[in-house]
Amino acid sequence: MTILLIVLQSLLALYYVFSGTAKTIGAKYWVDIFKNLGIPQWFRVVTGVVQLIGTALLIIGYWYAEAVTWACIWLGITMLLACLAHFRVKDSIGKTAPALMFTALILILTIVNVAV
Repeated sequence: MTILLIVLQSLLALYYVFSGTAKTIGAKYWVDIFKNLGIPQWFRVVTGVVQLIGTALLIIGYWYAEAVTWACIWLGITMLLACLAHFRVKDSIGKTAPALMFTALILILTIVNVAV
């Protein structure tokens, strides 16, 4: 179970460091998504910073397991809000699926982390 926890934690940390950085620096892909969702661009930067903080907590979690729980709460709320934003504009399942998938992965990481 510990290997699953480390692998999932690492994959999520990699995703969020890239996603958070791309949002913060204004990658066209994320600028367009936030525009489509009707969310101001300053909130894209805030979201990127939130994701980078979550990444830091995931990394700290390698040494302090309780940090993973806080990272999951922090990032889980972010991803739930992302899902709601996609539902609000009635995005297709293809555009909503990544937010749903990362919400599920964070939930799995939370459950595995609490069980260990």
